[in-house]
This record gives sequence, structure tokens and C-alpha cells, in this order.
Amino acid sequence: MAAAQIDPESLRARVDSLAGVERLRAATAGLRAHLVGGAVRDLLLGEPRADLDVVLEGDAVAVARRLGGELVAHERFGTASAQLDGLTIDLATARAESYPAPGALPVVRPGSLVDDLARRDFTVNAMAVPLQDPVRLVDPHGGAADLGARLLRVLHPGSFADDPTRALRAARYAARLGFALEPETDALLRRAELATVSSQRVEAELRRLGAEPEAARALELAGDWALLELDDATVRVARDVVALLSADPWRGVATQADVVLALARGDVGGARELASRTPSSPAEAVELAHGLDGATLALARGMGAEWLDRYVGEWRDVRLEISGSDLLAAGVEEGPAIGRGLRAALHAKLDGEVSGRDEELRAALEASRVS
Repeated sequence: MAAAQIDPESLRARVDSLAGVERLRAATAGLRAHLVGGAVRDLLLGEPRADLDVVLEGDAVAVARRLGGELVAHERFGTASAQLDGLTIDLATARAESYPAPGALPVVRPGSLVDDLARRDFTVNAMAVPLQDPVRLVDPHGGAADLGARLLRVLHPGSFADDPTRALRAARYAARLGFALEPETDALLRRAELATVSSQRVEAELRRLGAEPEAARALELAGDWALLELDDATVRVARDVVALLSADPWRGVATQADVVLALARGDVGGARELASRTPSSPAEAVELAHGLDGATLALARGMGAEWLDRYVGEWRDVRLEISGSDLLAAGVEEGPAIGRGLRAALHAKLDGEVSGRDEELRAALEASRVS
């Protein structure tokens, strides 16, 4: 059923099916409490969701305490988060906000549900559904129609001027949901000035973008919309690396967020240098790659350094059976000779020149005595 045509009975059934909803209803009894934002968007789309966003005209922190579970409260801001059996419930007291200058943090004050919805980024995220009866869609900005049309539309012409990071959010949502920009929103977005926002806020938004399953597509859109200076080669690397990190031996080596952030910043000099090298032996490969962070390694592999597959999967985990104490016991003086000997033994082991404890020790002792 299209989001714009959902009937109250179907909506009620979808709300009733949400994990934790009965506990939420009990904790918010007698209060005006609503599911809002992405929780409603995904509910209408029929998409699964591991967290719920709730706005209420009342004390959000008190409600969170009634819910139980693991609680993080910010009483100054009237917000709280509760963890219940793997479900995250974010609660906030309804707020209104204003922006003193383009890109500045908003000034927030208590408000109504309508005020709270009006401060959202896109119409599809500016809908609400009451937790208590009667369950109905609260949609003052036409979000359901845009959801049905698969469009992202800002709520007012100054949206990207108030908070330019919404432009990066648009790339994230468009990639995740497969939505297009509404024409006026498209025009407004291309005038967004990320330079008016602190680098910390831009980085935080890029990290959220980078954590998305469709991170490479989101990065590509940010480049297409001139939010970031990216070329086709950068997007190809992003696509390759995102795929790389989901399979062995690269799984867990780096996070998508770190990789995407480096590409977005153009901070890839170390990866490019590594990718330009072709080691002639496993030992040389370890020398080249040792000590580099996972994002640099993954980016270099995305740039063509196929030898890094064996470094990550095999060579970086090779360990000696001997240690420095063995060299000390054999009469080697404490100091640089110990490190020199162990390094030589490791290189020999990597290159298949020695095998077993005795041969490792022999190679280490020989190297330690070379001045």
C-alpha cells in the first residue's frame, strides 16, 4: 500500500506490531506522546527498524525512567535514551528552535508537537503517529505524499542555510531509500554552504553517511551535487572498498566510516603511496604495510594493491617462536641488537628461509652480531 493511502486500521496494526510499543504505551499513559521522524517513515514504508523516536509534551526523562532498561538522560535538553532488550528508544520533550545565523547551532525552547515537526529536515521525516488512541497519521507538511512519490523535500526555503549538513543527510537518505530530490529542494541544496558549519559537525555527518550500506552511492551523490570535490576514480575506490570490507580477509580491518571520511577529505596520500609499491617478498610487504591503520590499507587495496590481500590474511599475523629473552639467554647484550636479530628472524620466516624455533634462533643470533 502506498504511504499516502494508508488507512487508520492498517496504521494501527503496524504500530501494534512494533517491538516495545506496549511498554511505551504503559510508560506514556495520560501523556501526548508520538512516534516521530524516521520511525514513522520506516513504519509507513514497511521497513524493519531497531530503534524508535518518541516526542512527548511532557517530561521525557521521567518517561524514560518508567520504561526501565539501560538509561542515558540529558535533563538539561529534555532528552533520554533507553535500551530495552536490544531496542533503542529515544525520547525528547517537544521543542521549537530558531537559528541565530546560517550554519549556527539552533536555539531550542519548549514547544508543541507541531513545533517539533517543523524543525525537521525533510517532509518524509516530519510525520508523527500518536502512541495512544486514536492512532492516526499527523502529517502537516505532506510527508506521506512525498513518501509515496519517493521524493525528498525540505520544509522551507531556508532549511539548508540554517543547517547545511542537511545536504549531506539528503545524500544519505537518497542513497538508502532510492529517493530523488524534489526540484526546488535540488536547487536549494546546490547552494548549501558547508563552510558555514564547524568541521566537527561535517565530520560527524560524513561518518553517518559512511556507515550506511549504500555509503558509496551516498558519496557519489554528494560529489554529483558539488557538496564534496570528488572524481569518478574516488567513487570507484569507495565502491570497491565498501565491498571489500564485507568479505574475508578484510572484514573488520577498517570501518566504512573511516574510509569514506578519508575519501571525502582527500586524505589518501598514504594509501596512494602504498598502492604504488610492489614488494618483491613477504618480508618486504610487511615492512611496507606494518603500522599503517586499517583505512589506509583498505584504500590502498581499493587502489590496486592486490598483494595486501595476503598481507592482511596471512603475513601480518606471522609470529616468531622465539623472543628477546632467548637472545639474552644466548649472550646477546640488551639493546638494539635484540631488535635487529628478531626482525631478521621474522623476515627469514616470512620468506620461507627458516622453520622452527632452532632455525629462528640461529638467524636471530647471526643478525644480532652484525654491527
